[in-house]
Amino acid sequence: MSSASYGNLNANPSRENLHEEQPRYDGFAGYGGGAQRKKGTSNWIKCGVPLLLIIIIAAVVGGVVGSHKKKSSSSSASSAAQSASAAASAAASAKSALGQFAVATDSFYMMPIYPSTTDSAAFSSPTFISNDAQDSWPTDPFQPANPDVLTVRTDRPVLIAPAYKWAALPGLIATDPYLKSWNDTIFGNASFYASLPPVIYFMDNSSGILDNARDFKRRVKTFSYVYRMTNDTKWVDLAWREIANVAGNGTTTFGPETDRWNSGHFLDVAEFSAGYAIAYDWLYEILTADQKSQMISTLMLYGLKPGVNQITTSAGWWAVNTTGNWNCVCNNGLTMASLAILNDDTTGIAKQILQFTVNNAKNNCVQAVSTDGTWAETANYWYFGTTGLAEMAASLLSATGSDYGLMSANPNLANTGDFHMYVTGATSLFNYGDHGPNKYSTTANAMMFIGNYFDQPQYQLFQRDMYDAAEPWSMFWYQPNIAGAFWDGKPLDHFFVNFTDQWASMRSTWTDVNALYVAMKAGTNLYHQNHNDLDCGDFVIDALGTRWAGELGSADYNSPGYFTSVDQDGQRWQYYRKMTEGQNTILINKSNQNLNAAPTVNYGTSNTTQGPTTVNVVPQDSTAFFTQDMTSAYFDATSVKRGIRLLNGRRQILLQDEVTASQGVMWRMHTNATVSVDSSGTSATLTLDGQTMQVQMLNPPSGAKFTTTDAVRFSTDVTPPIPDQPNPGVTVLIIDLPAGTYNLQVLFNPQWPSSDGVNYVTPPSVALDSWTLRSHDNS
Repeated sequence: MSSASYGNLNANPSRENLHEEQPRYDGFAGYGGGAQRKKGTSNWIKCGVPLLLIIIIAAVVGGVVGSHKKKSSSSSASSAAQSASAAASAAASAKSALGQFAVATDSFYMMPIYPSTTDSAAFSSPTFISNDAQDSWPTDPFQPANPDVLTVRTDRPVLIAPAYKWAALPGLIATDPYLKSWNDTIFGNASFYASLPPVIYFMDNSSGILDNARDFKRRVKTFSYVYRMTNDTKWVDLAWREIANVAGNGTTTFGPETDRWNSGHFLDVAEFSAGYAIAYDWLYEILTADQKSQMISTLMLYGLKPGVNQITTSAGWWAVNTTGNWNCVCNNGLTMASLAILNDDTTGIAKQILQFTVNNAKNNCVQAVSTDGTWAETANYWYFGTTGLAEMAASLLSATGSDYGLMSANPNLANTGDFHMYVTGATSLFNYGDHGPNKYSTTANAMMFIGNYFDQPQYQLFQRDMYDAAEPWSMFWYQPNIAGAFWDGKPLDHFFVNFTDQWASMRSTWTDVNALYVAMKAGTNLYHQNHNDLDCGDFVIDALGTRWAGELGSADYNSPGYFTSVDQDGQRWQYYRKMTEGQNTILINKSNQNLNAAPTVNYGTSNTTQGPTTVNVVPQDSTAFFTQDMTSAYFDATSVKRGIRLLNGRRQILLQDEVTASQGVMWRMHTNATVSVDSSGTSATLTLDGQTMQVQMLNPPSGAKFTTTDAVRFSTDVTPPIPDQPNPGVTVLIIDLPAGTYNLQVLFNPQWPSSDGVNYVTPPSVALDSWTLRSHDNS
């Protein structure tokens, strides 16, 4: 099946229309506007959820079962704690009066729209209020002195949400606006899923039946949640319909009898197993003995026995994989399923698996987070990996009382929330590389678990207003005793630099969808689990509520040779969306970048932070820049350097390239805007969503002119095994020059409202190696 086109720029890769079954979206661009995007009331609002952003139902992440750091007992520390507690209590009262921070639900990109206010009362520093507060979770009565992975709590449920949390939840829903709106949305989603036929089997070649597995998982999780909240057995019947269906006992065929869950693509097995685990555990008291026996038999046949084969033979290649999501997802599915049936399993298989998965995940899954928190695959695959990790850790904590060092095995794991926050732009992600399959049961709610586990309240505060926050996991892992605003004191810029990834995130504010946002990457072209592009120097730009320079995203995963990427002439690099040609960077000799590129970077920031209000007034001298020497990425050049910086109080952007090449040099940028080039050829006007961006060459080299073309390959390119996916509505803005030495300076001027009183400046010409924070002050 071909993936969705780039032209549908309403589609953030992590987004789904809740009430519409969709094909997989390997190619969702998730940026820009375009004619295909529609603004208006989404179907889910008809379910009666008035203030929440558009929500997808997806598997979410781990629980809030870790405890907060203990306070110092010294008198000074006690005084400080009392002061902080008083401030937090005031903020909590203000939060309660305000309700949800986001006040609108019609953002084009489904990003939160915050009230424009300078009142800081409700928007104080992020904090967790003392655990004895009335609106906090009670203490888990299950506190084993010597936790053992083979000894689970005796009361059900054992996974994620033990009985004490279910008992406390109604009271918390009554007092917390977020829990209430999420609960309402879950109920609405359950009604929608009830109207659908059971999950229909569809084999998507290289991606197997993963969409089926994740759709199944989100449905049974939702039905099981609503049953436990209502005791209405119709939801049990609906869950059983799905359970029987994927076991091959429904009204239609579901896969081959010998391998219904497609063990050859073990992610599928893992997600079906996790779904079975949730239903078995959460519906345990209402299921009949015969139903539970059937579930165990099915789980053994299609899930755990294939799992043993995976962990004891070379079939389980993911068991030694440290750079991707597979290890997290597979270990989690096997862990949740084994914990759920442990005391009912007479075969010993569940015990065998649990003695493997925890240590294996410690050595592999958590190591996918780099030294600065960056996920080693892509910004979108972060969702899959962290969801699997958090579900696994939360299940272990809930069922056995310990995570056995899983969350502390990589000290950088605590920073991965920052990665997600900074890779999220004003409109959508900096969605470089592949996006992956439909998320369905996957959200960014790992932020909830990580935020609590590592005492990072800003992560929970950031995620709770997002469109994917409302689903059952959030109901138990969100801390209702949280207060403050994630943006208070949060730097506007961050630079992530590790062995694999080097990238920059810069913005003008955290709380306005119209903000200026710029992100650029350098990094290696290898080591991204076959999901990378040849894209050193790639960048995106948001401003005025739309994305002006954006990503093409995934191509069709079923394309021949799509994951053949370890060689310079690999077939992956013949597809337009994966080639250097399909990126927002410099192209030399119309050829791909060197697969072995190793750029070096430099950067600087004024360290501007946002205050407690949603109206962020940026100082005029506030700036940030990111430069890279990416010469190693090219075969026909002796020097290629690129830099990007914010100017004029973060109102303008300068992109500068210094190139010496023995073959033709081409500057390329992909946009959904309508582009008009002036008569001189050195200035272009981009219009999109009723907004305007002026793009101007400064000190243009002789012969330099803007031209445009469609986002299609050159006629001289190597023909790929199958035709490229089309990129409708996408224009490539180009500067095409012969071999030589050039200094290309391109100034981006978003046309801010006249009421903003912006005085546009022309920056001086400064060599990239001489860029500093103050090098452009005389502009």
